[in-house]
Amino acid sequence: MATKTSRASKAPAYKCAECGWTTVKWVGRCGECQAWGTVEETGTAVARTTAATTVVEPARKIADVDATTAAFLPTGVDELDRVLGGGLVPGAVILLAGEPGVGKSTLLLDVAAKFARTAQDVLYVTGEESAAQVKLRAERIDAVAESLYLSAETDLGQALGQVEKIEPRLLIVDSVQTLSSADVDGSAGGVSQVREVAASIIAAAKRRNMTTLLVGHVTKDGSIAGPRLLEHLVDVVCQFEGERHSRLRLLRAVKNRYGPTDDVGCFDLNENGIEGLADPSGLFVSRTKDPVSGTCITVTMEGRRPLLAEVQSLLAESPNSQPRRATSGLDSSRVSMLLAVLQQRAGTLLHKDDSYVATVGGVKLSEPATDLAVALAVASAKARKPLPIRLIAFGEVGLAGEVRPVPGINQRIQEAHRLGFTHAVVPASHTGPGPVPPGFSVREVEHLTEALSLLIG
Repeated sequence: MATKTSRASKAPAYKCAECGWTTVKWVGRCGECQAWGTVEETGTAVARTTAATTVVEPARKIADVDATTAAFLPTGVDELDRVLGGGLVPGAVILLAGEPGVGKSTLLLDVAAKFARTAQDVLYVTGEESAAQVKLRAERIDAVAESLYLSAETDLGQALGQVEKIEPRLLIVDSVQTLSSADVDGSAGGVSQVREVAASIIAAAKRRNMTTLLVGHVTKDGSIAGPRLLEHLVDVVCQFEGERHSRLRLLRAVKNRYGPTDDVGCFDLNENGIEGLADPSGLFVSRTKDPVSGTCITVTMEGRRPLLAEVQSLLAESPNSQPRRATSGLDSSRVSMLLAVLQQRAGTLLHKDDSYVATVGGVKLSEPATDLAVALAVASAKARKPLPIRLIAFGEVGLAGEVRPVPGINQRIQEAHRLGFTHAVVPASHTGPGPVPPGFSVREVEHLTEALSLLIG
């Protein structure tokens, strides 16, 4: 009698290292993510068996699962807790990425020390510095704690051995691109090495219910280095941003399985370390005693968080036939559009003036809600007439000169009132500005000319 033999199905022999797309022949460009040079030969793989095995832990009804074991643990850094949705979740793996020198290591060392001071063991694995170098930085920023352990390792096996020995509640790896496994070919930071290191650390974190913070490098275009699979494996992906000439640092969550992704944390990076800023608006508003023409305060939304920022404008008669248009902290093309709207729709002649428009404190404003403040600042500079003190303005300006509604009108008004402002020029909407604080004056406008006639005349 002939016996049935099962044929092992052969898998495609080429796979994209970024997104996992497979093909039967080599191509230079991935057909899924369109990345060049990421398709690699994987060899012929035999499909695994689909036979069922004995169930070790039976499935439970979701109502019977105890969720208290995954409760948030505060880190001691309020701005980080805000971004994460409440704190660290036991067993969660968090990837923190950012450009070199932005302050990733300083932030995580501060988090490690504050978490260790709650009588929790913390293991800080550094592959970029020696233990003595980390100790020097820890002393400078007051991040020395009794339960904080340091390990300078670049071998994955040795790092996992330290985890087995110390059994920390929090593990920090700085960075995931510096560790390598002896069982995988390739140098540290390569696609296969990063994939193996991340998978091994994540498996250990889930098995031990150990919260893990991974530092990730970024490429020239700002994206996270390594395979895109890394972002899919972790639970939270955070981006740490900031300009080199500015002390302000912003932390955003672009992926969060345990909380929102529309909040932002603000930090001040200085010579004494890094500090959370509960009220960073003071960095973006100048402190002049007398009102100056060409300035306007606006309220921008960073996620769900309203922040006050100041827009400044300076106009000077141009000696050239083509005036200069310079911007800092604003989108240059959008500012050019607003200058054209001011001239064509509001009669503000700017074709003979060099215009310089900038923000205070190095903040970048990309939200359309800042259009009205930019237009009012330029018009104020042209008329050489200061805007009223303690005034804010926000709203999107269209090419027809109309002022369009923006999200969070009432939230912006409440934030301005909290910081001592008393007047606001806002776009008209069918829902209105909402409840207005006592003593606060709100003027709704539908067109740019209304705002100009109201404030400048």
